[in-house]
Amino acid sequence: MHVYLLGGSKNIGYFAGLRLLKQGATITYLLRSPNTFDNDEEMQRYIKQGKAQLVRGDGLNLEDVRNGWQKALEAGNGKVDAVLFTIGGTLAFTMKGGLALNHPNLCTQSLLNVLSSIPSSLRAPDSQPHFVVVTSMGCTAASHKAVPLSLKPLYNILLPAPHADKLGAERVLAYVAGLSWQAEDKVKAGILPEGWESTPGLPGPGELKHVVVIWPSLLKDGVCKADEERKPGEQAPYRALKDRHVGDAYRISRKDTAHFIVHEALANWDNWEGSRVTLTY
Repeated sequence: MHVYLLGGSKNIGYFAGLRLLKQGATITYLLRSPNTFDNDEEMQRYIKQGKAQLVRGDGLNLEDVRNGWQKALEAGNGKVDAVLFTIGGTLAFTMKGGLALNHPNLCTQSLLNVLSSIPSSLRAPDSQPHFVVVTSMGCTAASHKAVPLSLKPLYNILLPAPHADKLGAERVLAYVAGLSWQAEDKVKAGILPEGWESTPGLPGPGELKHVVVIWPSLLKDGVCKADEERKPGEQAPYRALKDRHVGDAYRISRKDTAHFIVHEALANWDNWEGSRVTLTY
């Protein structure tokens, strides 16, 4: 398996990438700073083996993303089996507007760039990669209503800016993958460019055939509980809820989210294709 990974320098993308490499996959990483792994002994082993290819590039730069696609095609001998998109912005405090993202539409614009630069050889349904895109529980109106009451203040104070960006990405995915979209989900002005549906190269309505969207509940650091020893037949310690919300979705670790992506979404693709999956303990 060859994977094109965007957002793999840290957090979910990083942990998922390591799991895939350990399974024998090869990965093309698009990184703003390829030296981010210079002191990472575990990652260096895969880089030296040629299993992990680091490409300098920014998701906000269309030509960088296009170049990443080309490098991934070359590394995969003309094939890219999966695309893992985990790009997300970092909150910063501003005197003018409180908590905000340095790039308010980082996730949305980067995803537009990824989708609009898919190589021609990967556009036919049978040739398309499997796309796994991580957004967030709470970015749509329905999922926000399901957020536990005790977490609502946290979501309402810290997450409006990231969720506005994630909702833009969700809108794009709904369009290109033919997923459902609710009229109450209004994308904030400035997140999507005007006339985005006509972006050159963007797949048309429903043309992207192989997509899974991941909705983690409130993310936290910590161990991967799914790696702990379990009795034969015992389920993973997290819940994966296909196309539905629950009112007791509190937390999930980044490592367990990565575990689901690698050991469930990609490993059992037919079970999850075309769905939005809420992940929570």
